[in-house]
Amino acid sequence: MSRSALQAALFDMDGTLVDTERLWWEAVAEVAAGLGRALTEADQPDVLGRPVEHTADWLAARTGADGAALAAELHREFADRVRTGIVPRPGALELLRALAREGVPTALVTASPRAVADTVLDVLGRDLFAVSVTADDTEHTKPAPDPYLAACRALGVDPAACVAVEDTTTGVTSAEAAGCVVLAVPSLAPIEEAPGRTVRESLQAVTPASLRRLVAPDGPALRVMTWNLWYGGTKVRDHRAKQLKVITETGVDVVGLQETYGTAAQELADALGWHHHRAGDNLGIISRHPITARLGDPDVGFYGAAGVRIRTDSGAEVDIWTVHLDHQPYGPYEAAFDGLPAAELIAHEEVRLAQLRDCLRRVDDTVPAVPVVLVGDFNSPSHLDRPHVDWPVTRAAEASGLRDSYREVHPDPVRQPGHTWSPIHVEHEDGSGRPEPQDRIDFVLHRGLAVLDSRTHVGGVPRTWPDVADNDWPSDHAAVITTFALDPVVRE
Repeated sequence: MSRSALQAALFDMDGTLVDTERLWWEAVAEVAAGLGRALTEADQPDVLGRPVEHTADWLAARTGADGAALAAELHREFADRVRTGIVPRPGALELLRALAREGVPTALVTASPRAVADTVLDVLGRDLFAVSVTADDTEHTKPAPDPYLAACRALGVDPAACVAVEDTTTGVTSAEAAGCVVLAVPSLAPIEEAPGRTVRESLQAVTPASLRRLVAPDGPALRVMTWNLWYGGTKVRDHRAKQLKVITETGVDVVGLQETYGTAAQELADALGWHHHRAGDNLGIISRHPITARLGDPDVGFYGAAGVRIRTDSGAEVDIWTVHLDHQPYGPYEAAFDGLPAAELIAHEEVRLAQLRDCLRRVDDTVPAVPVVLVGDFNSPSHLDRPHVDWPVTRAAEASGLRDSYREVHPDPVRQPGHTWSPIHVEHEDGSGRPEPQDRIDFVLHRGLAVLDSRTHVGGVPRTWPDVADNDWPSDHAAVITTFALDPVVRE
């Protein structure tokens, strides 16, 4: 198994590893309020990620108070809050411990003073860090590159082979100026993606493997899409050409198809020069990589599952399954229109649950060491999105060891709902004018792979039903595209 050249992981403290950015904001707000000044969002650049002295001087310039006295007061207010209110950020301790298990050196790099950093180190565990750099340890602190350069010198590593994890623009500027690869996990203020910079909502889905891929992003990868073609695409003019355009422009390697309308998989594969597998009149898989085995029932009905084994350019084998589950009764309609309680919604999932379990049995009958990707139109919401209903279909997939790639990358369903139903249905088709429930019902699940990225995809700006014939997007579902890291196979 290959390893990329990740030499160290460098972590900001406030707002990244522990929830102190909020405490710092509260401390500054308290001191500012005592001087008759209320903080606003416009003040964030001079407060968040800044050393105490900078914020004290900034506040002094606006209130006429003594800067040194303000710095001392800010220290006291913040330290009092830190001692009583430290909360590790989601996924922070898990990532630090995983890095320690794999022997990846880590450093704490903070614009806070040593006294505050030592308090946090005692909470998180000093043994998790080889080095710590604070505002007291360099002549210039963030946004200057000095703190990160000092951490790299202490560790004896190349900044370009390190990932710096930050939550503010100030910290990102410091790390990028030092030459580090940056993973931004914003806490209070948003941060945009940029070359050499990756933005994630949380550390919960971050692993040592994913950090390695940030340093060496050109390693072997597999880009998988799930796509319901909607009657084969026939509701839209020139649908086959538009489907091919989507596939080529997204750069996917494998597509799990539903509603193929008989021949779509073969026609798309032939046009692309790809490999394909057709199962029944509804399911198909097309792949840029060779198909070495066909899995499942080739004569599956309209609902069910089909699979293939592919061999990638790196030599890795992966099983790809596509599934389409019954669309009736549809839980979101029963919840939104009929007001059914959770128990009844769950009970009505029996047909889909049986179909998925049949698929999972077929998946488990294959070689256990081969990674699995299961994609499809599940026609069911996820328990990860609607916690008031323990939707049994996605629960069963999770219990079998399959992980939801989209929710790994986007764990907050409020901020990133990831709706796949429906980009064209805004109102319910019955003409009642009722809003169509928007939901995430198409999934890319996996077992045995590392997720690099996952997103929904809709091409262009599709017109809503029924005026869809000229849409560039030839489907009533959004697609989901997930990029997986692949370890190259070493041949003797």
